[in-house]
Amino acid sequence: MSVELILWLFSFVSVMVLIGLTAYQLICLSDLEYDYINPYDSSSRINAVVLIEYSLQGALCASFLLTLHWFPFLVMTPVTYYHVKLYLARKHLVDVTEIFRQLSDEKKYRMIKLAFYFCLFIITIYRLVMTAVMLFIDEDINLAETRSI
Repeated sequence: MSVELILWLFSFVSVMVLIGLTAYQLICLSDLEYDYINPYDSSSRINAVVLIEYSLQGALCASFLLTLHWFPFLVMTPVTYYHVKLYLARKHLVDVTEIFRQLSDEKKYRMIKLAFYFCLFIITIYRLVMTAVMLFIDEDINLAETRSI
C-alpha cells in the first residue's frame, strides 16, 4: 500500500474525529443554552475533548508538512496557529463561571470550526479517491505490462 494512500486514510479518519469532537462541543453548548445540563457538566465535557482536538489537529498538520503536501498544510496552518496561541495563553478551556456570558461567541467559534473541518473533509475525500484511483490504475498498467512480456 502506498504511503500517500495511508496518509490520506489517516487524514480521513482524523478529520472525521475532528468533526465529531466539534459537533459534540456544539451539542454541549446547545444543551447548556436550553438548560438541559448545568454549566459545570457542560464545561467539563467540553474541556475534556479540547486537548484531544488540538493535538489531533496539530498531528494532522505536522503529517502534511512532513510528507510535503503543501496545500493541505497551508490550509490547516492558520487554525493550528490559533490553537497554539489559545493554548499558550491558557484560553483554550471553557470557564465555568463565564460560560453563560461567552455562550454565543463559543457557539459561533465552534460553528466556524465545524464549517472549516467540513471543507477539509471535502479536500480529504477528493485526495483520498484520487490517490486510490491513481494507485489502482498504476497497478493495472504494471499488471498488463507483466502479462505482455
